[in-house]
Amino acid sequence: MTTQPSASPRPWQDPAADPADRVRALMDRMTLREKLAQLYGVWVGIDSGGEMAPHQHDFADAELDWDELVRHGIGQLTRVYGTRPVDPVIGARSLARSQREIVGSGRFGIPALVHEETLTGLAAWQATVYPSPLCWGATFDPDLVYRMGARIGGTLRRLGVHQGLAPVLDVARDLRWGRVEETIGEDPHLVGTIGAAYVAGLESTGVIATLKHFVGYSASRAGRNLAPVSVGPRELADVLLPPFEMALRAGARSVMNAYIDNDGVPAAADPALLTDLLRDGYGFTGTVVADYFSVAFLHKLHGVAADRGDAAGQALAAGIDVELPTVDCYGEPLLAAVERGAVDAAVVDRALERVLRQKCELGLLDEDWVPEVPDGVDLDDPESRSLAREVAERSIVLLQNDGMLPLSPGRKVAVVGPRANDPGAMLGCYSFPMHVGVHHPEVPFGVSVPTVLDTLNKDYEVTYALGCPVLGGEDTDIAEAVAAAEDAEICVAVLGDRAGLFGGGTSGEGCDASDLKLPGRQEELLEALLATGTPVVLVLLSGRPYELSRQAGRLAAIVCGFYPGEEGAVALAGVLSGRINPSGRLPVGFPGEEASQPSTYLTASLGQRSEVSTVDPTPLFPFGHGLSYATATWDDVAVMDPSWPTDGSTRVRVTLSNGADRATTEVVQIYLHDPVAEVARPVQQLIAAKRVELAAGATEVVEIGLHADLTSYTGRTGKRIVEPGEVELWIGSSSARIVSKLSCALAGPRREVGFDRVLTADFS
Repeated sequence: MTTQPSASPRPWQDPAADPADRVRALMDRMTLREKLAQLYGVWVGIDSGGEMAPHQHDFADAELDWDELVRHGIGQLTRVYGTRPVDPVIGARSLARSQREIVGSGRFGIPALVHEETLTGLAAWQATVYPSPLCWGATFDPDLVYRMGARIGGTLRRLGVHQGLAPVLDVARDLRWGRVEETIGEDPHLVGTIGAAYVAGLESTGVIATLKHFVGYSASRAGRNLAPVSVGPRELADVLLPPFEMALRAGARSVMNAYIDNDGVPAAADPALLTDLLRDGYGFTGTVVADYFSVAFLHKLHGVAADRGDAAGQALAAGIDVELPTVDCYGEPLLAAVERGAVDAAVVDRALERVLRQKCELGLLDEDWVPEVPDGVDLDDPESRSLAREVAERSIVLLQNDGMLPLSPGRKVAVVGPRANDPGAMLGCYSFPMHVGVHHPEVPFGVSVPTVLDTLNKDYEVTYALGCPVLGGEDTDIAEAVAAAEDAEICVAVLGDRAGLFGGGTSGEGCDASDLKLPGRQEELLEALLATGTPVVLVLLSGRPYELSRQAGRLAAIVCGFYPGEEGAVALAGVLSGRINPSGRLPVGFPGEEASQPSTYLTASLGQRSEVSTVDPTPLFPFGHGLSYATATWDDVAVMDPSWPTDGSTRVRVTLSNGADRATTEVVQIYLHDPVAEVARPVQQLIAAKRVELAAGATEVVEIGLHADLTSYTGRTGKRIVEPGEVELWIGSSSARIVSKLSCALAGPRREVGFDRVLTADFS
């Protein structure tokens, strides 16, 4: 029931009134310029010391007239804390001052919505740096990721931040892509369940989660950033879109478009994607925000708009409500285009209504709203560090072990390699130290980030040698590392990536790889260490998997951490020493010999090894793989009812036991194999996964309910269907280690399903 309009002279500020009435009352009083002011962000103090966003200095005006802007209002403030190193209390005071100016200068008293990057926690100086999204995927633990999201959201709320730009829901398709480190993995079900958990955690605090990047960004040709995409509608529907569907169901209130064009149509100008599918199909009612400068890219990069005004009109018509990061196309160019009739004013009002409704939900239109300033805030408190360590510990993957690990204390260990004594080795490209801090070398990290060398020094007799940098290096460095290895009982080689932006690293946005060999001279260093005869344990700290097949058989052990955050070295030392029983599982497979082509486990039969191609895509370490120091025994696997209704569920029961004298973990993975379908389907596809903790000597029985909707796929007509027939459930501990194959018969009518289908398994 609609309430009566308030008698207040400012009815939009009445929290008791109907939100639709409040928004309409406000819109009816606004001029066109005031309306447009709510549709863009403003990036104050944009850092001139480095490129933090594509073409940042081509499109961002560092000389904004603040007094003129606040007179009309401001829709969003961009990265108040995340643009340069700012003491958090000083930043909070500055933000409060800016908000008071915005509220006091405009006619309607509307504060700005504030957003920050939150891919590895709040990207601000002195804030906890959590493990990267690949680590989230490696945990196979949605509950843990929910807790992390909620912790991050609480930090944002205390600082007056309303929106976090995360998670990235792009499914990794080509491991050469620099932004693989930002993805959760190569499987849509894993990406969706973990991404949805992060969303639910962040949103539980009242902070808006923003889903990135809608959609297809990770499918760029040759793994090149911001390259064209040519995916068909079936790959889009069955691989790339499901994580977004799951995260929207988890409560995400914002979506960010992808930079790319798919088959020639830029996502930023695609109403079929941003309106017909997202809003009409999925029922999304939140805001769509532009990835930084993507509106201007329609003119400058894609060449589909004649000028900035045309670009603004196309983006608005497609469904982009807010231009980020700063005023550009939605400012004067859009104003002029609307005034001359080139852009329909109705699309401005459509976007404005969504923006104001969201501000209403956040309480930003309430009469009693005031910016809060915390008396003091510790952005890296012990509880946050402890949670970061827990995520890191559960994400470390033991890929291979000949019995060398765990290492007993007191042994003589050579610690070598370019990642051994660099705190940046733990951090991804969207962490504050690597994203912003690198442009301010005079400023300390802001948080304590131990190195592998620091942590191993506590328990072992350690000698250290660099060996070589991540890129380049002299022969004498390798000789020094060889000498250290020859004089040790064990050599721990710490190799991998340096995170960076746009060529500033070997992994990260704009840091794509032409092949999957270890960067620089690191493989040469590894070969030299192996030649010493000293057992070598490889610790890989990277943003993507690398091709290790030439060395794997000669290494004593391989341990992998995908940028495990500020507590990553502590977690790694725990795994190496045996204090932590490794329990991470690969969210992306490691390629086999000479395999530098785009390939993941999620492929139809023709994508697997065959006699008609000389290229073997079989991975060295498959998706879902991971070892522990105590191995669970699979006692029994059974399907409760092999007759599976096409509109109902069946249940799988798995019995696991742990005969060891220490606790262990198993990740039960259920893959669907559909032998006959309308279209060529993946040979196997993950539809459920359950992390199971087993105490020493314990036995656990796990029951998993699987709805027939989980077998659905996009048929020849473009509709998603569940069809009757024989299917198999492949159940095991990785995509390659299948313990049991269970036959089921889907019985009943052929069904069409949509956005409201069942997306996850039932673990109750």
